[in-house]
Amino acid sequence: MSASKLQESGEVRIANSLHMNEEEFVVKRRETVFQSLRKYNIPCSKVPNIALLGSGGGQRAMVGLLGSLVQLNKVGLLDCILYLSGVSGSTWCMASLYQEPDWSTKLETVKDKIIKRISGPAVSWGDAFAKLKKYYYGKDFFSLTDVWAVMAVTIYVKEIDEHKLSAQCNQHSKDLFPIFTVIDKQCKQCKDEKDSWLEISPHEAGYSLTGAFVGTSSFGSQFDDGSKKKPQDEMDMLYLQALCGSALADGDEIRKFLWEKIKDFFKHLVHLGMLEEMGKDPKAPPVEKCYQVLMDLANMNLSVLNGKDPSDLDQSIRTTLKELGGGKTQLIFPTEKLNLADKHAAKLYMQHYTKAVCNDLRCWFSFWPFNVWMSICKCMAQWIWGRNYDFLHNMTDKRVPCALLQSETRDYEDAGLLLTLHLSAEKRKKG
Repeated sequence: MSASKLQESGEVRIANSLHMNEEEFVVKRRETVFQSLRKYNIPCSKVPNIALLGSGGGQRAMVGLLGSLVQLNKVGLLDCILYLSGVSGSTWCMASLYQEPDWSTKLETVKDKIIKRISGPAVSWGDAFAKLKKYYYGKDFFSLTDVWAVMAVTIYVKEIDEHKLSAQCNQHSKDLFPIFTVIDKQCKQCKDEKDSWLEISPHEAGYSLTGAFVGTSSFGSQFDDGSKKKPQDEMDMLYLQALCGSALADGDEIRKFLWEKIKDFFKHLVHLGMLEEMGKDPKAPPVEKCYQVLMDLANMNLSVLNGKDPSDLDQSIRTTLKELGGGKTQLIFPTEKLNLADKHAAKLYMQHYTKAVCNDLRCWFSFWPFNVWMSICKCMAQWIWGRNYDFLHNMTDKRVPCALLQSETRDYEDAGLLLTLHLSAEKRKKG
């Protein structure tokens, strides 16, 4: 069965070869590269795989890659390149470029359009909340990547891009072949596992060293032994940009930053009138108390991260939960004085404490928007980023490393978290 047929049927492809459609693209693109190299009197008996690799760096990387491409185009070198691959912020540039069919033939116009957009107004809070709601209810796994997409990526790219990468398959015959890259967190943490890199193209997503791929439209769906078990919607380009550009998935300072952002994000609930509207319902539980507990919980996490005693916030949370329970003690999590000097123990304590508070609140507030807020807090406590189904789960093919088979889910993060950039084009089998 051919590679494309395998993936149309929702099955996994195990092979150290290019996808059939990518191979066809490469054959045609190599002719363009060959002719371009001839203009510069660069002889080659076999056309090399020349790739442009974009680095990380948020919006600076986005603008930097755009500027580099524009300059390469001006001096006539853009057609010497076969692949365009990126990590982190450079993928934000790639996502913007590939919205436009054959963008390389009208790069000045596309550049001006991108610059105008990112210099323009931000995405409204109402639109951001609506998108967060879609993410929360639209799939099996919700993580900080969904929050990061709505809360941060939109701030930089100034849009909610709901296009799908697989829809670009036949729209870029004159452009460089795009490869978005992320890393598999579990593989990164496994010392014996070398295939941490996962690449995503319009045709397929997978581990290039192992040679295990699945159709891009099926990436994120549930699989068992190579066959699709439960479909999930294909991730949109906003989520893909957050998946690739989530360098925030490391470090305590980042946790502080995110807790502050989460507080700001949900303060807008008040400004949008959501709490006031819900409070008009006489049958509704006291939503202002839930709001207060969750704000106290965020501040308590911040206090611990900053090495400050959170006792007052803990007492406030327990008092409010007791009031919600009609005078009965609700929070069964033990009261104990934190040893803030032991950062690991304090972090572990807050992880369990945060989950316990959210579980208690769900007794009364299992509706929007409090359900998503509690999910965000629990994701913060467990530090869950980029969680998706593992398309290699329970595979029996011996070519797939055990580390990629054991878990039903995988967590994907910004590839910029690894020090060495993955040379995707060089590691691909030559056609």
